[in-house]
Amino acid sequence: MAKPLDKNKSRGGIGENIRVILYALIIAFFVRSVAYQPFNIPSGSMIPTLLVGDYLFVSKFSYGYSRFSIPFGLNFFSGRILNNEPVRGDVAVFRHPPQNKEDFIKRIVGIPGDRIMVVNGLLHINGLPVKKIKIKNPELEIRAGKNHRSSEYIETLPNGKSYKVRESLGNTGPYDNTPEYIVPDGHYFALGDNRDNSNDSRSWGYIPQQNLIGRAEFIFFSTDGTAGWFKPWMWPSATRFTRITQSIN
Repeated sequence: MAKPLDKNKSRGGIGENIRVILYALIIAFFVRSVAYQPFNIPSGSMIPTLLVGDYLFVSKFSYGYSRFSIPFGLNFFSGRILNNEPVRGDVAVFRHPPQNKEDFIKRIVGIPGDRIMVVNGLLHINGLPVKKIKIKNPELEIRAGKNHRSSEYIETLPNGKSYKVRESLGNTGPYDNTPEYIVPDGHYFALGDNRDNSNDSRSWGYIPQQNLIGRAEFIFFSTDGTAGWFKPWMWPSATRFTRITQSIN
C-alpha cells in the first residue's frame, strides 16, 4: 500500500533545490569575478598562438581588479584593487578602448615609458629591434578552399619571452611601418600575433590600466567550427583534442 505524500517534505525538497541553485549561482558569480573567467576566441588576430574556436580561462587575480573585472562592467568603484603590473609578453584580455564595450585579447609588448615602433614589419622597443627568427616550414592555412602558407617567426622580447607571430603580407602590411609611440604612465601597448590581420594598439592606441581584465592562462576546449549544436555526431571530429589543456605562451 502506497504511503500518502508528505506535503511538508515535498515543499522542503523544492526549497532545498532552490537554495542549492542559488548557492551555485553565487559561487559561479564569485569565481568568475575574482578567480577565472572563460573567454572564447572569435577572430584570427592571435593566430598562431590562439585559433578561432579556442576556449580559455583568464586569471582575474593576475592584474588585480577594476570595474571591468565585474560581470557587465558595473561601475561600483574606480581604479584598481590589488593592482599587479602585466609584463611584456603577457597575453591579456581587456576592455577595448575607447568605447569600453567589447573584450579584446592581445599580447602586451609595451609597458609604461617604453618607446614602441614598427619598421618594415620589425618591432622596435626603446630604439632596439626585437629578435625575430623565421620558421622554415610554418603550418598551412586554408583560405577559400586553398592551402596558403604564411610566413611565421619566433619573436623574442627584451625580457626573454618568446612566441610565434605570423605575417601574411610580408613587410607590406598596413601597419608594418608606424610612428614611434611613447607608452604613458598607467597604460600599455598591445599587438596581435597575426600581425597583418590584427586590430591593435597600432590603430587605436594604448590600453588604460583600468581596462585590464586578466591574463590568458590555458585552453580548456577547442573546436574548428565544423559541427553545430544540433550535430552531436560531428562533435568528436570537430574537437581539437591536442589543444585542450595547452598553456598559453
